[in-house]
Amino acid sequence: MRCYVFPGQGTQKKGMGRSLFGRFPDLRRRADRVLGYPIEELCLENPERRLSDTAYAQPAIYVVNALHWSAAQEDLPPADFFAGHSLGEYSALFAAGAFDFETGLTLVRRRAELMSQVSGGAMAAVVGLSEQTVQQTLEQHGATGVVIANYNAPEQFVLSGSREELARIKPVFEQVEGVRGFVPVRVSGPFHAPAMAPAADRFCSLLASVEVGELRTPVISNVTGRPFGPDAQEVRDLLADQIARPVRWTDCIRYLRDAGVSAFTELGESKVLTSLIDRITTALDPAPDPAPDAEAKPARQPAEEPAPDPRRALIERIKREILQPEIGDEALAFDEDASFRQLGLNSIIYVRLARRAGTVLGVPIKPDVIFQHRSCAALADHLLTRDDIAGAAAPEASPAPLREYQDERVTALLRDCANGTLTVDRTIEAIRALA
Repeated sequence: MRCYVFPGQGTQKKGMGRSLFGRFPDLRRRADRVLGYPIEELCLENPERRLSDTAYAQPAIYVVNALHWSAAQEDLPPADFFAGHSLGEYSALFAAGAFDFETGLTLVRRRAELMSQVSGGAMAAVVGLSEQTVQQTLEQHGATGVVIANYNAPEQFVLSGSREELARIKPVFEQVEGVRGFVPVRVSGPFHAPAMAPAADRFCSLLASVEVGELRTPVISNVTGRPFGPDAQEVRDLLADQIARPVRWTDCIRYLRDAGVSAFTELGESKVLTSLIDRITTALDPAPDPAPDAEAKPARQPAEEPAPDPRRALIERIKREILQPEIGDEALAFDEDASFRQLGLNSIIYVRLARRAGTVLGVPIKPDVIFQHRSCAALADHLLTRDDIAGAAAPEASPAPLREYQDERVTALLRDCANGTLTVDRTIEAIRALA
């Protein structure tokens, strides 16, 4: 079975939808009428950097998601399920027939306006810790105003709360064993948290006037992690609740897997959800334990290692050898498709990144190259097309396998160090703590 998934806010970038606006001009014209401004210009030119503003980013993502859905209807087989992350849920409901394109865009525009009006809060991603550890850390340090807003993967959560509280607990989380990052999320408010309740209440008045049709394909709700029911009022209620309640993405994917979905296709401008789904499904399908046997058997020869992926290796080198020395360990948890601007990088930093990239790869790289290709994935794709870099960027021969120490915790730490998840200093500290 197949599920199409739609990304939400945070995936916006200049140039989004470039190959699709000309292919579906009628959809572009309909979007312009609803919004009152040219959506193609917003997406391709990003005037006054409006894509960083929630009020513009959400409608832009919805429209571009709709473009990708229009292309999918022509190019891809039908789906058995739809799902969307936060804002992406509106794209999923549109694709399933809950409302037409204009109605969905009208809802998204109003949702974005209301959410952008709630200020004074922030969000931050915690990577590498279990839900239990995150909750215990918040409780032990009295962070009662901070909640988990996104359950993105078994070891990736987004916290929402006041800027002051998030700043206070940042060093606390950075000292928790196993944490791989505490990364501020560049948003305008504490989304999917109780502070958004007034926005959710105001949104209800618009939802009450919207006709919700029967879903042709099941859509999974972020709030419940289960399919929307046939009752139109339930759909309205859950859309309002979603603004102030957590996105339970892990539960959504678990339900879909239990329902028999084996193929997930992300429709949009990024592969953020694809990465999260890979993490969730990996946790759901652990390697089986060897069956007990009374007789000792010869050790199996290790399976042949797959050929290294040059693109993946270069993305990891960019994070570990170019970004991390400049901005710290948050580079290791930074999404490969996210813009460097989310890290607060200014023009001076672009110069420094260019110099460091040149040193790492052994060839000159201009700052405007970093500026034009402002994500780890985009930069890697560009570098791999350059003849003077392709050789230097290729992954080195795989090192000898790590010795499997008797203490499995030590082996896990060494592997995290080897793949760049943990720094050497943190690995040493963790091993000393075990001793």
